[in-house]
Amino acid sequence: MEMFNEFKAFIARGNVLDLAVGVVIGAAFTAIVTSLVDDLINPLIGLIVGGVDFSGLSAGLGDAQFMYGNFITAIIKFVIVAWVVFLIVKAVNRMMPKKEEAPAAPAGPSDNDLLKEILAALKAK
Repeated sequence: MEMFNEFKAFIARGNVLDLAVGVVIGAAFTAIVTSLVDDLINPLIGLIVGGVDFSGLSAGLGDAQFMYGNFITAIIKFVIVAWVVFLIVKAVNRMMPKKEEAPAAPAGPSDNDLLKEILAALKAK
């Protein structure tokens, strides 16, 4: 029963719920990026480089087929996702209120000044 209560407290944390929402939105966003890359960007790149379809690029070694075209597509998807996340973070940072810097603490006497005062007090006795 104690473990259940600990689990319930863990799940109820705000960070866990935020993470779960992020994962769900990220999965949906991945479908959008996949369509963007497969349906729009790869054909455009194919036109530029002479009709190359990345998904069909492969090399064989014996019975093994190395689908390096799929790897190129994955790299393109990653760069797009990273760029969009960068833009979102940048926009959110602009919307956040600027934190005012705390005023610097008033400068007190330095260590040397304190030692001079102590020395003067000792000489006065």
